[in-house]
Parts: sequence; structure tokens; C-alpha cells
Amino acid sequence: MKYLVSIFLFFITLHVFSQNFEDQWEGFFSYVSVKDISKKGDNEVVVASENAVFSINLSTSQINTTTTVNGLDGGFISSIHYSQEYGALFIGYENGLMEVLVEGEEEVLKVVDILEKPTIPPNRKEITHFTEYEGSLYIATKYGISVYSIPNLEFGDTYFIGNLGAQVEVSQTTILEPYIYAGTREEGIKRALIESDNLIDYEEWSSPAGGLILGIQALGNAVYYTKADNGVYQLGSGAPLVTFNTPIVDFEMVDDVLTVTSEDRITTYGIGFNQITTITNLPDIDFTLQSGLSFQNNVFLGTTDNGLLQVPVGTNTYTQILPDGPILNTPFAMDVDFGRLWVVFGDITQTNNPFPISPLGISNFRDDTWLNIPYENLLGASDLVNIRINPNNPSEVYASSFVAGLLKINNQEPEVLYNENNSALENPVINSANAGVRIYGSEFDAEGNLWFVQSLVEEGLARITPSQQIQQIDITSIIETDEEQALSDLDISREGFVFFGSVNNGVIGYDPNTNSFNRITEGLGEGNLPRSDVKALRMDNQNRLWIGTTRGLRVLFNVGAFFDSGANTDAQAIIIEENGVAQELLFEQTITDIEVDGSNNKWISTATSGVFYLSSNGQETLLRFTKDNSPLPSNNVQDIAIDDLSGRVYFATVNGLVAFEGTSTAPRETLENVYAFPNPVRPNFTGNVTIDGLTANANVKITDIEGNLVFETTSEGGSVLWDTTAFGKYRVASGVYMVLITSEDNLETKITKIMVVR
Repeated sequence: MKYLVSIFLFFITLHVFSQNFEDQWEGFFSYVSVKDISKKGDNEVVVASENAVFSINLSTSQINTTTTVNGLDGGFISSIHYSQEYGALFIGYENGLMEVLVEGEEEVLKVVDILEKPTIPPNRKEITHFTEYEGSLYIATKYGISVYSIPNLEFGDTYFIGNLGAQVEVSQTTILEPYIYAGTREEGIKRALIESDNLIDYEEWSSPAGGLILGIQALGNAVYYTKADNGVYQLGSGAPLVTFNTPIVDFEMVDDVLTVTSEDRITTYGIGFNQITTITNLPDIDFTLQSGLSFQNNVFLGTTDNGLLQVPVGTNTYTQILPDGPILNTPFAMDVDFGRLWVVFGDITQTNNPFPISPLGISNFRDDTWLNIPYENLLGASDLVNIRINPNNPSEVYASSFVAGLLKINNQEPEVLYNENNSALENPVINSANAGVRIYGSEFDAEGNLWFVQSLVEEGLARITPSQQIQQIDITSIIETDEEQALSDLDISREGFVFFGSVNNGVIGYDPNTNSFNRITEGLGEGNLPRSDVKALRMDNQNRLWIGTTRGLRVLFNVGAFFDSGANTDAQAIIIEENGVAQELLFEQTITDIEVDGSNNKWISTATSGVFYLSSNGQETLLRFTKDNSPLPSNNVQDIAIDDLSGRVYFATVNGLVAFEGTSTAPRETLENVYAFPNPVRPNFTGNVTIDGLTANANVKITDIEGNLVFETTSEGGSVLWDTTAFGKYRVASGVYMVLITSEDNLETKITKIMVVR
């Protein structure tokens, strides 16, 4: 093996290196969809899923995953290739990005030349295939072929091989000396002398065969290719050697074995195109294929929904190779309670249209293991867009379907789907067709009632009691019911006021005690919302309502007087100073979710700009996560969930699920389990010490061993942070520091110690 370690340092100015985030982040990606497979040595396989990779050691069955937490981009992978000679994995993306992972290196090398090439249209930058030959990597793309020097880690020439030098989509390349062959979708097969010094000249490339070429490989002394008619041909012959009944999706050659993969079967051939094996079905599993490879007397089937299947040649038995993870990489909504995370994958458009219907399952993560409930077990509940755990009974979970009703799950088993057939819920008729039982936002109140909203009906607000009785409230006195009515998020204040958002009617409040409504919308004196399309609502620990719209953020400070006649119910923008200029926080941003942690700080997700972590009053941005500076696989973050026990913050993006190890937790009932971390504080530590396990509003004092006070605060949640300074003035010296904690009612005290080593 030739090593590239020293090369990394030399070319650091020409490439982008990504950071490894394993210390503070964890990725939860789905690996069910296998996009490409590559051989790694004689005993290992590297597999690309949608936006992550994993490898499997065939002797030990050990699986290793690589995700955005390890530095991958998080975009959609289109092709991979492992170079045995150089010990490097090359990952190609649909957007033209290429990443290089070298054995023994922690950092991921990002090669952005294709991605940032202005003369290539974005729709032609996809990397479709890699071919390695004598230290060069021939990169097939939708514009032509680019050559990359593996030992030098740099690009060489690019070949535009279409007629008159036009850009053409190259599906694959292969080399059978003295020629390099390229299969194109527009102009058939192209061929040129591999040793030519002028391959950038399109006239060097001849066209030995026409047609829409999907794949091309050299096997023995022959070149084989596949066309859009699902036939496999030998170059120089006329009729197809074999024709498949379903589309051919992959065409690969390794160790003198050609693997032809169609959607419903995989067939391998040896030199002379002699068939070795074919696999059309396996016991107890249905599959659709999208990739395949064969080596070492094993056939590897890359499926769309079941991960990688390993089948020994000549048998009908298989081993499923599938790293643990959720069903899909498109989480839409989540809820978490003391380490138990629930995820749903339904989807709606910006205009709240659920069609086409998404018949997808539910994923549940607990005890470091995923349980995936398939759609077939969900009693017909499709397009699930929201989920809530009962805080009084965590085994009871409710999922909102935006077309089929309200699904109750008990002990991880779907129990009942409340709809028009078994409850008072209505399936309205819109334009002569049933629109579906469109349930969305939901939240539990202090009495254990689950409040939820239903769109397109007069009784759009409802609650299900602990005894499973559904009670509905007519909302037509405050907003009209029409075919454009769509209700969104919901939350409940300390007073028991129910607030819910809408697409074009702002925020509606309901007081169950007086059966009265009020509403705020756009315009001064009317509510002062930046837009009436409300996506997110969340009450904070001070009973203030934070409102996220498609054009920015507002805060309703006067929640208690919301229904009082003459009260000022205008929501306020958060004004911050940036570079000496007053600006509106999150101006014009589409806000998708707002969550409040144990310290009353705010996590806010957006559709285009990642995630913001704000101080309790919003005046300070404590953290900002984007795709560029964190493991977020996308800046479109659809939901956030905070585990109050651990402080872990989950982010559901359109490209996958990741979690950040936060430090702010919910208040505890007692001070029995107070602890500080890190402890001891080492000389190279520059962060904050977290004191966790606190009760609400506990007084925390830190003194040195002589009793001199160096820090004091009152907890808002279950934890506080100490920056190891004396009231922010200077870093404290080495020594033992006493942490003195007193509960709000002065009935409970706790003392712990922190060792600081400078």
C-alpha cells in the first residue's frame, strides 16, 4: 500500500479539511438504502448509503460507520471507490463534491473543484462513477470525465468528449488497453487511446457504438455494456447477450467477475460471459435492488429498503448487514422524554398539502437501540407529522396524521387510530372529495389532557382526556373554515390557555375556563406578527410565548392578559445590536421550531440557516450551527427535541438526524444527585464546568477552600455553568472549590467539590 499522510500536509491550501465532532455530537442516520458498494481488500466491503458510509469486516462482522459527525458532508452520495493501492476511500456526491478518507487519518479531505466550477451547470456536476488506473482516478460525471492524481491529491485534465467538445453525461468508464472507454447517455460509447497526451481534444475520441449507455466494463479481453433497453452487449457484436425484465441499475466488475444488477435480480458472469450465479428471491424478505457487487464467492445486494444482503455463491441464504438506525433520513417531527426518542417521517408542503401521501413508519430510540415500526403496523396512519409522549405515562405516545387521524401507541405497539369511523373526528369533504382527518400540533396540559388541532373543520380544536374521551371546540367564532384553513403548532400556558398557529390567521388563543378566543395577526394593534403564517409556538419558563413565522420571530410577553379587554397583545420583535447597528433577530427567517431548555435558553431551527441557540431573553446568540460548522447534514432543520434528563439536543433535518450533547437540563425534585463535570478541571480545559442535578431556582455559591466567594447564581433549570473565573474577572487558581447549594424553600442543602488544576 502506498501512503498519503505526508501529502495531506503539503496540499492543505488546495483542499478543505472537515472537522471531527465525535466529542460533542452523535449521528443517527439510516442505512437501509444502499447506493453503492466497493471492495476493500480481500475481506472487507465499503458501503454508501444515502449520505453516510459504513464498512463490514467479513471475518469479524464488525461494522464501522462514517457520518457527518466524522466530517462527511451530509449531501447525497452518488458513487464510491476504495483504492487498495493507496488506502483511500473516494466518495462522490450528486452536487459534484468529492471527499477522500485516507486510512489512519481522522480528517476528511473535501475536494471542491467540481462543486465550485462556474462553467459547469449544477445539474451536470454529479459524480457517477470512479475508475482507477495507474495512480489516476477517472471521474465520470454528467459533463464528461475529470482526472484526479491519487498520489498528488490534485486534479489534472478534464475531457469534454461530446460532439464538438460538448458536455455529455458519462455513466461509467473502463479501461482495456490500449483504450479508455466511456459510456454516455447522449452519444453512445466513446473510445480513445489511454496513453494519448491529447485526450482533452474531443477529436481524439471515436464512437464505436451508439445508444443510451448505462454502464460499461472490461472483462477479460472484451468490453461489455448495458443500454436503456435492459440488454447487455459485447462491444463489436450486434444482438444483446441477455436482456433483463426490469431496469438495470448497476453494472460492476471486480476480480474478473461482472455483476449485473436489475431491480429484481442480480446476476454474475465470469470471463467469456459465462454465468456464475443469479439471485431473484430470498426467503422471508422482499427487496428492490439499486446496487450490487460480487467477490470472494459472495454476492452483495444493495437494496432500497433493507440495507446490504450478503449471499454466498451457490446458496439461497443471506446475512443482512444493516447498521442500527431509524427508518429513513428524512425525520419530520420528534419528541423525547428521559432518553426515549420518537421520530415520525411524514411531510407536508409549505402550503400544508399532504399529497402525495407518505405511508412511512415510526422510529423509537431507547437504550441505545432503534425500534422501527413499519407502516403496515400503524393501522393505516400515514403522513405522520407530529408526535407527543405522555409525560405522566411515557409508554403512551400519540402521533398526528395529516390525513388519517390520531394514532395512539402503547408500549411501542400501535393501539388505536382515532378517525371518523370510531370517534367524533370529522373527515371533511373539499371539492367533492374527502380531505382526510388532518391532525397536526398537540400538547398535554397539567390535567393530562392531550390538546390537538384539526384543519378544514369547524371544530378545529380538540382534546382527548385521560379516559380517552374526545371533546371538540368550535373555532368558527375566531377564524373561518374553508379549503385553505390549516392549523399548525400548539402549546399551553401556565394558566391553561391553549395557543395554536395557523397558515393565514396568525396565533389563536383559547381559554377553556371561559370558552373564549382571541387572535393576533399582522399589523400594529392587531398582534404585530411579521406574517400570519405561523410554524412554531413555544411557552418559555417565564410564561412568555415565542412565535416562529415564515418571516421571522416574535415574543408575546403579556400572555396572562391575552383575553383581557383593552390589553396590549402585540407581540414584540427581539432587537439586538450587531456591529453597532440595531437589528431584528432572525429577520425574514422561516422558523420551523422553537424549544426551551432547562436554563430557559431558546433553540430555534430555520428552513435555510441552520440552528440558533439564544440566551433566555434572546439578546445573545450562544451557539450557531450550520452545515458548514457542525455535523448538521442540512441547513433545513425541521424539528428540535431536548432530552431534559441529559441535556442532549436532537435536530431533525431533511437529510438526517443528529444530536448535540447540551448541558442544560430540567430541574430535579431533590438535590440528592448533584454533581459537577468535568471534575477535576485539567490544565488544558477552556470550557465551562456544569453543575447538574439542581432543583428549580436553587441558589448556587462557589467558594475557595478559605471561604472566599468566587461565583454565585440562581438556577433556572436543572443545571448551571461556571467558567472557572472569579465573577468573570480572572481565572481561579489551582485548588479545591466548594459548591454550596440551597433549594428555593431553604429546606434542602447540598455540598459538592470541584478540583481545579492549572
